Amino acid sequence: MLFNEVFLDCVKDGGGIVSVATVSAEGKPHIANTWNKYLILTPEEKILMPCFGFRHTEKNAETQSYVEVVIGSDKVQGKMGMGTGFLLTGKAEFLKEGPLFDEMHDKCNFANRVLVFTPETCRQTI
Repeated sequence: MLFNEVFLDCVKDGGGIVSVATVSAEGKPHIANTWNKYLILTPEEKILMPCFGFRHTEKNAETQSYVEVVIGSDKVQGKMGMGTGFLLTGKAEFLKEGPLFDEMHDKCNFANRVLVFTPETCRQTI
């Protein structure tokens, strides 16, 4: 199981931030952000993120699907007191239709796409 209890609490907090880091074909880094209250965790441990913007992220993922994601909360107990954060690495894909898109759109009707993140690692950093 990739996600531990502290990670699940961090996502459930709802007020924390999510950052998605990608790199362009030219090697230029890009970071996009959303809130953890919008995330959906699937039983297969995929993370769904709603997208309205995220255009640079999507373009970058077309040529390099490897991304890094940081999820944090200042309300969940971390390693050194209040606040915790996680660094996840894995693959991203964007969907405009299908069951995962529908699930995300039902939660966030502003989403015109869903970023489906399949983590390979999940490490608590603070």
